[in-house]
Amino acid sequence: MPTRTAVKTDQAPPPLPFYSQAIICNGMVYCSGSIGMSPETKTLIEGGIADRTTQCLKNLSAVLEEAGSSLQNCVKVNVYLTDMTNFAAMNKVYDSFFEEPKPGRTCVAVHELPLRTDVEIECVAHLQSSKNIWLLRSEAGEVEQVSPPAQARIPFVGDF
Repeated sequence: MPTRTAVKTDQAPPPLPFYSQAIICNGMVYCSGSIGMSPETKTLIEGGIADRTTQCLKNLSAVLEEAGSSLQNCVKVNVYLTDMTNFAAMNKVYDSFFEEPKPGRTCVAVHELPLRTDVEIECVAHLQSSKNIWLLRSEAGEVEQVSPPAQARIPFVGDF
C-alpha cells in the first residue's frame, strides 16, 4: 500500500481538523482547496476576485514548496467560482502564476464556497524530479530534500 504523508506549513492558512493542506503519495502532491485567506490574520483578503485569486495561488505555492514541489510542477488545477462573470479577472491573475506548458484545468461555477468567498483553487503537482532529489520525513514530521547516491535508481510512473 502506498505511503501517504501529510504536508503542513504555517505559510498557508491552517487546515480544519478533518483534512490536510496536502498529501504526498507516489511522487505526487494532492493539495486541498485554497481560498483567499491570509495565513497571518486567518481572514479573507479584502478587495476583488483578483486579490483573492492571488492569495489562493500564494497559499498553494507555499504548501507545494513545503512538499518539495512548486506551481510549475502542477499537472491539474481545479478552480471554483461563485460567479462566472469573474472568470476573466481570475484568469488574468492565474495566467501570471504559471509558465508554459500550463497545467490542465477545470473551472466550475458553484453556488457557494467556504466563508462566502468567491474563488477556491485546488491542484495536483508532481514532486521535483525524482532523479535529482529524495524527500525524507523525520519522525517529527520535518521534510528534508537530499540528493540520492549516484548509483541510485529511483523508478517513477513512466518506468512501469
